[in-house]
Amino acid sequence: MRVTPLRLAASAAVVLALGLGLGPALVAQDQQPAPADPATTADAAAADKPRPRSETEIYQDLALFGDVFDRIRAEYVEAPDEKKLIHAALQGMLTSLDPHSNYIEPADYADVQEDTSGEFGGLGIEVQMEDGAIKVVSPIDETPAARAGILANDLIVELDGVSIQGLSLDDAVAKMRGPVGTKIKITVVREGVTEPIDFELTRDIIATRVVRSSLEGDIGVLRLTRFSEQAYVGIQKAIDQMFKDRNGVAPKGIILDLRNNPGGLVDQAVLVSDAFLKQGAVVLTRGRVASESSRYDANPDPLDARIAEVPLVVLVNGGSASAAEIVAGALQDHKRATIVGTRSFGKGSVQSLIPLGADGAMRLTTARYYTPNNRSIQAAGIQPDIIIAQNVPDELKGRDEILGEAALPGQIGGGTETQATVGSSVYVPPEKKDDTQLQYAIKLINGEETNPAYPPKTDTANAG
Repeated sequence: MRVTPLRLAASAAVVLALGLGLGPALVAQDQQPAPADPATTADAAAADKPRPRSETEIYQDLALFGDVFDRIRAEYVEAPDEKKLIHAALQGMLTSLDPHSNYIEPADYADVQEDTSGEFGGLGIEVQMEDGAIKVVSPIDETPAARAGILANDLIVELDGVSIQGLSLDDAVAKMRGPVGTKIKITVVREGVTEPIDFELTRDIIATRVVRSSLEGDIGVLRLTRFSEQAYVGIQKAIDQMFKDRNGVAPKGIILDLRNNPGGLVDQAVLVSDAFLKQGAVVLTRGRVASESSRYDANPDPLDARIAEVPLVVLVNGGSASAAEIVAGALQDHKRATIVGTRSFGKGSVQSLIPLGADGAMRLTTARYYTPNNRSIQAAGIQPDIIIAQNVPDELKGRDEILGEAALPGQIGGGTETQATVGSSVYVPPEKKDDTQLQYAIKLINGEETNPAYPPKTDTANAG
């Protein structure tokens, strides 16, 4: 039985984490090569194109692999770990294909599943490090922490009777997470209470909060951080809360902030797009085999009907990748939203997460995706309708830009748009008042700024 793989518009998070180190690649892309002789170029292309190999040749290569493996086992200076060798070979085989295919060790597979599901066993506390203590930012509603009475600003000082002194924030969070149904004792210090307070909590399933929302005057702002299984639910709840906060009155406009969103699940990208669209294609995927080629459509529903007349602005930047680009591309092509910011990352491929039982999983690039107007943004990115740059601090200037997918060795190419040759900023100021892109979007909706791209003008040429 073939296990259906999980479809990912896979995350570019690792690339983004290293984004400020991509400067040399950006410079190299800006250098123009000398014109090549057409005949020489054609000959080189023909020589590089792989020819079909016979079964005999393939098995001869596999025999070569076996020969090398046997020599390592027999003659390497120390006895090797055979399993480790094989897994390294699998990793090498997959990573040679493109930057997004890879082998996932069994020990890491659970983390990948947690990342895509957006759920984990834990207590439901958002925390931060402050002066060497773990401070509760807020307990998440309807979780063990909230039910037990843990409050914002409580300082966690002990876990299971052991001081957290010297622990990093990540280590403390790891200790609070664990299998559902297991117990942990948390000791907190609370302002105004003389003695520490002990709580015994039973871990439960916690949904990661991927959507944060706020009202800026009459305008709703939705910040979507990644496309886990909690993305659409989070958008839906946030919009419901906006209407509730405004006594049932629709906001004057909505800003969907996808900046530095590294991507995630294709189906969540479709659902989030569908929240703002009543019909038509959202995304098309095309692979080498028929099963990897699909069309995903929006359908009428109460949510998109509720906000059909609410203007929409989408914020993107150099860190908006993959699933975030699917959403931005769909809303742009259907003229549902005005895209503001700087060019997105440019990851136009889809990965399937294929379980390998006890041996972990493999992430394999199986398709390219196309926007409703049949654009492949591979290595090109989504170009904003209105380009707005941030005011970057002097100490970050020159280090805030990344070239994106176009800079990755082995990227698959095949895009329909002009490949990116200059960087795009990933900088977002920590304070809203300093956020040039956000403030521009607010002024645009309020009519304090004008631009021909807002509101977008619909036409009959849109893909359906």
